[in-house]
Amino acid sequence: MSNPAFRFIDLFAGIGGFHAVMKAFGGECVYAVEIDRQAATVYEANWGHQAFGDITQDADDDLGIMNVPAHDVLCAGFPCQPFSKSGAQRGMDEARGTLFFNIASIIKTHHPKVVLLENVRNLIGPRHEHEWEVIIRTLREEGYNVSARPAIFSPHLLPEHLGGVPQVRERVFITATYGPDSVPRNDDGTVDMNALGPPPVATMTDRFPRVAESNAPMFDPGAAEGGWNLLDGKLLDESHVIPGCDLTPGETLWIDAWDEFARFMSERTSAPLKGFPYWADSWLDFPEAAAAMRRAPTPERRNENGRYEPGSEAVLRLPKKVTRPVIDSTLPAWKQSHLRRNYDVFAAHWRDILPWAWRWGVYTHLFPASRRKLEWQAQDAKSLWSTVMHFRPSGIRAKRPTYLPALVAITQTSIVGPLERRLSPREAARLQGLPDSFIFADQPAAATYRQMGNGVAVGAVQHVFREHVLRDQALLAADPDGIGQNIVAAAKGTTPSTVRKRLAEHRPAKV
Repeated sequence: MSNPAFRFIDLFAGIGGFHAVMKAFGGECVYAVEIDRQAATVYEANWGHQAFGDITQDADDDLGIMNVPAHDVLCAGFPCQPFSKSGAQRGMDEARGTLFFNIASIIKTHHPKVVLLENVRNLIGPRHEHEWEVIIRTLREEGYNVSARPAIFSPHLLPEHLGGVPQVRERVFITATYGPDSVPRNDDGTVDMNALGPPPVATMTDRFPRVAESNAPMFDPGAAEGGWNLLDGKLLDESHVIPGCDLTPGETLWIDAWDEFARFMSERTSAPLKGFPYWADSWLDFPEAAAAMRRAPTPERRNENGRYEPGSEAVLRLPKKVTRPVIDSTLPAWKQSHLRRNYDVFAAHWRDILPWAWRWGVYTHLFPASRRKLEWQAQDAKSLWSTVMHFRPSGIRAKRPTYLPALVAITQTSIVGPLERRLSPREAARLQGLPDSFIFADQPAAATYRQMGNGVAVGAVQHVFREHVLRDQALLAADPDGIGQNIVAAAKGTTPSTVRKRLAEHRPAKV
């Protein structure tokens, strides 16, 4: 790139979400590192920059900083597993948690003008207060103006014209600007960790005009009118559906069965399902229910479309009454609450629930334990097939088809009920803000899904980076070598529409 506005490095680069944003702002990548070879191959195919490598070999306090050139902006979506709720949450006690110190080694050596870090929201959870303090203290000790309050943001808060996408992906961003004189200090010269510092550059309470005009109504992501709508044709595209997106007969069985449950419960109560987990296994705590279901039939017959059809309830003998179980008072409060609600449901509707479970074979081998639970978060949706679903280890989670839950690196690809299929890899890439010209180097779809789940949302990064530079523009403008002024000029001159236009012009480096 001739006359770049700034130079950036891309640590734990994945497939290049940070790269997409920094390039759109006029930056030039001078170093990238990604230990996953498949992701690094995709990175090089799209950006023309080698990325495969191990940061612990290139940046270490003992070995020194090798192969990492000088740069102006440091980007790092450092590994989240030590902090994620899906992991052991050992934080910096786990080896991968110490990778922050490799980042710190680079910062100590090069002191880039801007540092932009991203991680899962759980980084600021109560179990990681020490880790958070270490990160903020390290940055302040190296002369960085950084907020002690996290910037938490999700791309679904942004309307489309500002780079948003319909994916709830709450992430913590740590943004810092080099300026030793701006660091709050105690009387003895040590950094003041009690000082809040500047305000965070983004929060989950931020709201934006629904359309480009500044006086337009504020965008409400979940609004029935004017909010996100997954079925408006902008995200979902049947032309990109590939083998593996379709549902299996077993999966349609689970949804068909719970769909019937949702329908008859709504009819009986004249109201939508309540927003709590429905646990079919908890209903077997009623002794009469367990006895009735002991020999539940298996619906083996399928229709011409390959779908299971429910069996007959003719041989089911309903009990004359049911006996409500006693809840163990030593159980956690949340579990007692869920059991109480499920017992209430069953006690009121067991005459409908038992025939339903019998006909669909809910208590047979066709329903694993994780599919005998429905997590209803779809509010007033009339049917399970009208929702967006996740097959999770904790159950089938259903949400309204407005915006999607966060893409994850494991096999929980969202199912779009009205289309009766999973998201395609291309649709998942769109949810991360990547253009349709982005290529995946002929890798398996499972690798693409994993990379999307591990990646950063382009819209969220561009918003956070621009807001950070505008917040700290006075500090950057005071930079004696002029690079800070260039970064400010790039941020001011690159609007969200400019970013979208430049992303649309993306052409892979290798075809």
